[in-house]
Amino acid sequence: MTLRELVEILGGNLVQGDPETIVAGVASPELADGLHLVFADSPAAVSEALASEAGAVVLRAKAAASYLDGKSIIEAEQPRLWFAKAAKLLNRGLPSARIHPAAVVPPTAVIGENVEIDATAVIGEDVWIGAGSRIGAGAVLGTACMIGKDCHIYPRAVLYGGTTLGNRVVVHAGAVLGADGFGYVRDSATGAYTQFPQQGTLFIEDDVEIGANSTIDRGALKRTRIGRGTKIDNLVHVGHNCDIGEDVILVALTGISGSSTVGNGAVIAGQVGIGDHAHIGPGVILGGQAGVLSGKTITNQGLGVKPGTVLWGTPARPLTQVLREIAVVGRMVKKKGTRE
Repeated sequence: MTLRELVEILGGNLVQGDPETIVAGVASPELADGLHLVFADSPAAVSEALASEAGAVVLRAKAAASYLDGKSIIEAEQPRLWFAKAAKLLNRGLPSARIHPAAVVPPTAVIGENVEIDATAVIGEDVWIGAGSRIGAGAVLGTACMIGKDCHIYPRAVLYGGTTLGNRVVVHAGAVLGADGFGYVRDSATGAYTQFPQQGTLFIEDDVEIGANSTIDRGALKRTRIGRGTKIDNLVHVGHNCDIGEDVILVALTGISGSSTVGNGAVIAGQVGIGDHAHIGPGVILGGQAGVLSGKTITNQGLGVKPGTVLWGTPARPLTQVLREIAVVGRMVKKKGTRE
């Protein structure tokens, strides 16, 4: 792509250099050559980027007093974000339309333009796959799955029947989407368990990324939803009937029990456990190994804390409060020890 095309799509200002300069990819300053783009978001990084062999640099306005001749300069409010978006554009080349002869694709499947389906992938009846999507080797798409445009399903991912993906969704290897939720009814007389009907759906909105070996259950009688732009790390579990908002971060080994909700922009760190029917408000940050009990509602407003406050511990509460509690207990133990 040319610098002109990148700026037209991503914004920013090309303050120095030829708009028709070709950019082939992105790189770190030490590995860049004349066809690469690098970024700088700190004074030290600006010096390193400008001294590199990169043909183009994106940085904040007035980040340097002057620019070297021959170096193309783009000024943007968020250089790191501009760089990341540019990298996606530069790597988005559409795959050639190709269905491997070892893939299983029934005649009832609707396959869009420039779709690539690799060897041993199994496509179910009445599946719909949007243009530009890629289905990796050994992936399984159950009956009536719907896959939007420009999605990437990595090898051995499994989508149960009826799962719906929006556009530009990425599903990494080994993920399982739309499996039955863990819902059972216990017979009080015999103690035996009978599965509660698991016949709902799973809807993944646009621009979601789901990490390797993560699992998201379909709804029991309704649907499970993952909101636009949410990013899910490896080894995360989301239970049935959950509603996860937009631009949420779920970090590895987090488990969210059924019928819970997470508001827009929340950040759930690693190994967090959330009980069933719990509600996490917009913008809440749960630190690593925090716990939210079943049925509880956690909001910044309810706790009287500012946005950006980290909550920690079980039950989750402001980190500063937890540290004070630990300090108090430590002093009590120390005082008791001196008496003995």
